[in-house]
Amino acid sequence: MNKKTELPIFPFSAIIGQEEMKLALQLNVIDPKIGGVMIMGDRGTGKSTTIRAIADLLPKIDIVKGDPFNSHPSDLELMSAEVLARYRNNEELETEGIKIPMIDLPLGATEDRVCGTIDIEKALTEGIKAFEPGLLAKANRGILYVDEVNLLDDHLVDILLDSAASGWNTVEREGISIRHPARFVLVGSGNPEEGELRPQLLDRFGMHAEIRTVKDPVLRVQIVEERTSFDLNPEIWLTKYKDDQEKITQRIIDAQNILPNVEIEYELRVKISEICSILDVDGLRGDIVTNRAAKAYAAYNNRQKVELEDIKTIITLCLRHRLRKDPLETIDSGDKVQQVFNEVFEIEE
Repeated sequence: MNKKTELPIFPFSAIIGQEEMKLALQLNVIDPKIGGVMIMGDRGTGKSTTIRAIADLLPKIDIVKGDPFNSHPSDLELMSAEVLARYRNNEELETEGIKIPMIDLPLGATEDRVCGTIDIEKALTEGIKAFEPGLLAKANRGILYVDEVNLLDDHLVDILLDSAASGWNTVEREGISIRHPARFVLVGSGNPEEGELRPQLLDRFGMHAEIRTVKDPVLRVQIVEERTSFDLNPEIWLTKYKDDQEKITQRIIDAQNILPNVEIEYELRVKISEICSILDVDGLRGDIVTNRAAKAYAAYNNRQKVELEDIKTIITLCLRHRLRKDPLETIDSGDKVQQVFNEVFEIEE
């Protein structure tokens, strides 16, 4: 593709503030099994800009050339059925490097558009499974972004969360079934004024980041000036932040490599579960995600052992959306998580 036809993307390293959102996105990229991130906040706070920026930052991936599912050339778990059959027949698979897919799911998307469709007529007349891949296929091994996810049909949100959790998408029609890999980092964003997601759906997002409009006038001016300068001359900006961008990319790659060796002591795991129990978090998803995120954060900091500070940094992101809503509660859910954390670990505020 001609470089000039690509729209320049604002550098991730140039984004001012919104640390919660930036950290949650980086941890999900390091370990996609954390389960995605829900970003709630005011309009015009750079949600879309930040999500596009993290996708642009990530290293290229190798795919089997011409495969609509971005199949991995050697990892069996990340192959479509067709590529897997070719691989097992010892066929030579031609590969190409592509940028991490970053797929936008429009609000009015139909189930067919999301999941893909089976051409029944072709299947019956020609005896082949004619499948038209959907957005889940395009998002495999990438990031799927749903803006205003709280306005999306609950049924579609369910499908997205199921695919994100299982790593597979299954389309069935008239007795014909197609299954393909759909492993992606699910990122949802929304404005709380337009309604919250149902608790059952919200709980299935690994992390929940809250972002607010910057109040400091000096910082606001800086953000506006930086964005204006970038829009006027993006090339200069991209050059200016090139080193910073490369450092973050390398840090993420290093963390992905360290992650399998990161350990969390039994005593810390017990304390995490104690916090979840005191907060009355339903199920064990909160415990699992907190453990995963703590390990990813340790790897992010180039360590193979989780420390107390790692848990303190990520626990609010992992648990605040899992607390039961009490209309009489005066304390913010994030503050409540930190308060219980301090009690369990006997930390003086």
